[in-house]
Amino acid sequence: MQRRVVVTGLGLNCGVGNTAPEVWANLSAGKGGIAPITQFDTTGFSVTFAAEVKNFDPLQFIDKKEARKMGRFIHLAIAASQEAIEHSGLKITPEIADRVGTYIGSGIGGFEVIEREHSNLLSGGPRKISPFFIPAAIVNMAAGHVSIKYGAKGPISATATACTTSANSIGDAFRIIEHGDADVMIAGGSEAAVTPMSVGGFAAMRALSTRNEAPSKASRPFDKDRDGFVVGEGAGILVLEELEFAKARGAKILAELCGYGMSADAYHMTGIAPDGEGAQRSMRAALRDAKINPTEIDYVNAHATSTPLGDGNESRAIEIVFGEHATSHKLKVSSTKSMTGHLLGGAGGLEAGITVLSLINQKAPPTINLDNVDPECKLDYIPNVAREMTINAALSNSFGFGGINGSLVFRRWQE
Repeated sequence: MQRRVVVTGLGLNCGVGNTAPEVWANLSAGKGGIAPITQFDTTGFSVTFAAEVKNFDPLQFIDKKEARKMGRFIHLAIAASQEAIEHSGLKITPEIADRVGTYIGSGIGGFEVIEREHSNLLSGGPRKISPFFIPAAIVNMAAGHVSIKYGAKGPISATATACTTSANSIGDAFRIIEHGDADVMIAGGSEAAVTPMSVGGFAAMRALSTRNEAPSKASRPFDKDRDGFVVGEGAGILVLEELEFAKARGAKILAELCGYGMSADAYHMTGIAPDGEGAQRSMRAALRDAKINPTEIDYVNAHATSTPLGDGNESRAIEIVFGEHATSHKLKVSSTKSMTGHLLGGAGGLEAGITVLSLINQKAPPTINLDNVDPECKLDYIPNVAREMTINAALSNSFGFGGINGSLVFRRWQE
């Protein structure tokens, strides 16, 4: 008999809030978190804004001496993990430690650490490089630090699949529990890429919005005037548990994770296959895994980043997979990146958490800044105002450079 997997805790931080309740309150109110960059001097940059995590103090979660040895993506991951574990009520005792795993990924890792230490090398030679450089920067150290902090001795890994990272981390953790290799997984991702090289690099690709005069209006998925994505930062962590294990300890179940799909575009390094063909296969695989019909999905939290090509292809993919259920506007779709910006490797964890909150609150967050829907985008994108509605099942999409696609299906929990 296949083991069922449920969500019992979640922790979120991003440009619209530092905790899951704060994130949800602001998303529900349609409040965005995109503003001028404060983390570095943007003089000379073609893009001067991002969705930074604001008023974040890592010392609330980490000893000062230890915090100095970590990149910001690790700080954000530890904060979200602490919130998720406390929310779940889980106590990782020696008796269960080897049945608790940690899958936390990052698309880039300690980007600001790499930039800082490279500057030290150029200015002072190799002796100026910090001995903590490598462990502060490498992608797996978010998972490592969380595992150490909580004594989780089960399976551990750190996915790095560009913007699909967190969805893959959660989906792979789901499989670990399904197959009996762990009873609990702390899973998701983190990113802190509001740095000169990151912003400058994405701008050089002409991937970013350049609405410097109106940053709060810059991320506008599905809008005909969209001109690129906005870099965001933050983390999204879920506590996943095998159903009977969660019930036995009296955990409050938030939702069931019942389907995971993956696919490769096998098409282009950064481009998207026509009609989101790879995304279609990812969504179909997730629906098949969940043993759920397309008409049973009520809401899709879209990957849609506000790029001219990406949003249209994803919309078309949803239209093809869901057919009349989508084109008749029975299926609701929104992109919360309109408010949070794009967290890159952290996006799927954040959006999986948002999808769970949508199921709990029976409300779908809006796509803000959607003033003139692109004629090529033909679905109901919940423009500008959140929608109270019945949501029994929902799907969250994540797609990344290299043609990597991931989709997760969550079901409302009802005894």
